[in-house]
Amino acid sequence: MSDIAALFTWVNIRFLLQGLGMTLLISALAILCSVVLGTVISVMRTSNSRVLRGVATVYIEIFKNTPLLLWIMFTFFVAQLPPIGAAVLAFTLFTSASVAEIVRGGIMSIDPGQMEAGRSLGFNYAQTMIYIILPQTFKSVLPALANEFIVLLKETSVSAYIGLNDLTRGGDIIRGVTYSDFMPLIAVALVYLVIVVVLSACVNQLERRLRKSDRG
Repeated sequence: MSDIAALFTWVNIRFLLQGLGMTLLISALAILCSVVLGTVISVMRTSNSRVLRGVATVYIEIFKNTPLLLWIMFTFFVAQLPPIGAAVLAFTLFTSASVAEIVRGGIMSIDPGQMEAGRSLGFNYAQTMIYIILPQTFKSVLPALANEFIVLLKETSVSAYIGLNDLTRGGDIIRGVTYSDFMPLIAVALVYLVIVVVLSACVNQLERRLRKSDRG
């Protein structure tokens, strides 16, 4: 009971709230940057240029088959970026590989006739992608991108390794203040659980609305 009382003081709750705010900020910035970069890579991957396809494929293979923590260490210790910059850059590079594959799958699901129609209207490849293919693609892959955001949100916990005051780091600070390991870690886990459950419910609602709009 004393551990619980020590945990729920305003100072300790503030550590959790500040950490939660940082976690959400990093996740939002990283997923936005990842969507932009991942979309560019997916377009390169589906282009007619062998060079662009090769570059995109190498990028995806590198970041899909190496650990995230390695890139956190690289951007912080080697590139010597400040913690928040190092975290956002590492998560962007890492997550954009997955986003690229999601978007590429969406592009491949579009009827090839759409590309031909765009070209017949006088659009070049890039214009056809921007004005015709990608708007349809994002509607179909939006739930998958939302799930990727949830995955990224959980993965941001490794940013505590470089001293960033995220949610996990906030729990670690409370451990040092209260001299208790169990309750601070449980509190952090519960916060992650609540956020992920709420976001998952939102994703499910989004999928249902998209299905209704498709039938309509």
